[in-house]
Amino acid sequence: MAPVPVRPARNARAFPSPEAVFGHLLRISRALAGHLDLQSAIQAVSEELDDVLPHDHLDVCLLRTGENVHVAYEAGLHTDWSLAEHPIPVSGSPIRSILLGEARELLTGDATTDPRFRFEGAFNHPIFDQNLRSRIHVALVVRGEVIGAFSCSKHDAGFYRDEDVTIAGHAAEMLAPYFYALRASQDAKRLAIEEAEGRAREEGLREGALRLTEELERERQRIGMDLHDQTLADLTRVVRRLEGLRDGEDRTSEALAPVIGSLHRCIGELREIIDDARPNILELFGFAEGVEDFLVRALADTGIVWNLSDRSEGAVDALGPSLRVALFRIVQEAVNNAVHHASPARIDVDLERSSEGGIQIAVRDDGVGFAPIPQRRRIGGIRNMQTRARLISASFFLDRLADGRGTLMSLSLGAPTSGEGEGR
Repeated sequence: MAPVPVRPARNARAFPSPEAVFGHLLRISRALAGHLDLQSAIQAVSEELDDVLPHDHLDVCLLRTGENVHVAYEAGLHTDWSLAEHPIPVSGSPIRSILLGEARELLTGDATTDPRFRFEGAFNHPIFDQNLRSRIHVALVVRGEVIGAFSCSKHDAGFYRDEDVTIAGHAAEMLAPYFYALRASQDAKRLAIEEAEGRAREEGLREGALRLTEELERERQRIGMDLHDQTLADLTRVVRRLEGLRDGEDRTSEALAPVIGSLHRCIGELREIIDDARPNILELFGFAEGVEDFLVRALADTGIVWNLSDRSEGAVDALGPSLRVALFRIVQEAVNNAVHHASPARIDVDLERSSEGGIQIAVRDDGVGFAPIPQRRRIGGIRNMQTRARLISASFFLDRLADGRGTLMSLSLGAPTSGEGEGR
């Protein structure tokens, strides 16, 4: 046998005359004028309606256009129905029968025991937290479409009667078109904000890609100049020495020594240029090993002490090649910036896997720090890091350390979602 809904108890409370109800409804209509946001509108309704429909809690919940969720606006008491971070699914609403069009009104003498408000997955804890026992719910209908519900509650059990439902119905009929218009305005604002945010993200990515392209072109030019000024010049000297040997200028074995030394130097320079352009260790042995190899080469003969702490559990190596290389380049840029501009005695690199499965990278140095952006002459490296971080949707942070000496670069990349990884 199905449980019987709880009906309100009869009480001797006096009800206002129809003329008094009509007068209050007119005052509510006037009170709504000028309220362009839903929260202030429901507050105005609460203040004018209390004389003819007493309540401890009043709320209007509106369905999101085209979505199976609703948003609540409350007066008197504020609960998680309106304070929730995200809209509430209709399937979890304790008044889902009204929002789904299955009923036009609900009346209960005690919602804390009424089975209609208690079902698996119900978002009903505000009823119990605030002891909202007597409740009336009436559908807000515009052009035959249910757009939400108008509700009022009292702490006392058995407070409301059928006459109260009639008054609530009149109020709902009057409020429905007004709240429908406010919802349409709110939807338009939300859509405009979402479109503006989308354009800003698109423009940011476009600007970042353009800046990165420019930096890559400058890097190509730098590599070309290094090859021309160093390696090509050394090879030219080697060729001339070999030509001298061929032509018999000096055939002694001692003449080969400087030639061999020059060739070794050229080979070393070429290896450095190639390693900078293509991180082989990263690709062959993994991210941590690639960073360690880079630190060994970059800080050799500088006197800078360095330390690599790896608690990432190989999380970076599970990412796609483009993500791994982007993270490596950011670490590379952070270390190079410290070496060239901060004169540090120590550099620490920390790799860590977050509790959510993401990746956190920190590069710390104890150098002289950096000047505020308007005072910096060279901010290309910082922009490169910011751009690379933005292009892979990572959070980038750069600041002085707490003691005022040294710099911290931290990077946070969220856990890859389904479909991200080697193909990302």
